[in-house]
Amino acid sequence: MDKTFRIAPSILSANFAKLGQEIEDVITSGTDLVHFDVMDNHYVPNLTIGPLVCEAIREISKNAGALIDVHLMVKPVDRIIPDFAKAGANIITFHPEASEHIDRSLAMVRDLGCKSGLVFNPATSLSYLDHVMDKVDMILLMSVNPGFGGQKFIPETLEKLKLARARIDAYYEKTGRQIWLEVDGGVNAQNIAEIARAGADTFVAGSAIFTKGNDADKNRYNTVVGEMRAALATV
Repeated sequence: MDKTFRIAPSILSANFAKLGQEIEDVITSGTDLVHFDVMDNHYVPNLTIGPLVCEAIREISKNAGALIDVHLMVKPVDRIIPDFAKAGANIITFHPEASEHIDRSLAMVRDLGCKSGLVFNPATSLSYLDHVMDKVDMILLMSVNPGFGGQKFIPETLEKLKLARARIDAYYEKTGRQIWLEVDGGVNAQNIAEIARAGADTFVAGSAIFTKGNDADKNRYNTVVGEMRAALATV
């Protein structure tokens, strides 16, 4: 089974006055995905960015060799999924509470040519996965309550990661199909190894990366990304 670790910088913490350059710098510093947080001030108490920004960064991300990982914190979710698929999203994840028909929403994402996934808030049960594993390409566990960046990692997420990893491994043994396990919230160079040992393979980091820019680095974020990679190498 693939043991690749992926780092997904959340551009919500980037400098939007120079977003294109920020994406180029952070990807060339050794990260893998562009994590794109969409909040609607309804499902979560914040308002962020939409499909126009996704479309604007599509070529930049593609040229840098990074997938766009769109996390929809929007309710209802079905209306907005096609807009992000058209705008260039490669992966679209959403919260089960935001869909009246989860199977149909997952199928819609796939039908539009994107990888699909479900996102679980800290208190949301993994049981939503019971009958849709065949339509899931990524499982994202929130290790903070969604809505704002810069929060501390919730320790109970480690136990939930182990449960999610067990589900994924059992499904892999049965089907041979890989499902990524992503974690989002409070991830940094100090705890990323412990999170990886609990089962995560994909790590969203926003303020932990973008507040550590170093002009002395070749690509501004080489040092902080290097620290994360060094920690992951111990797993």
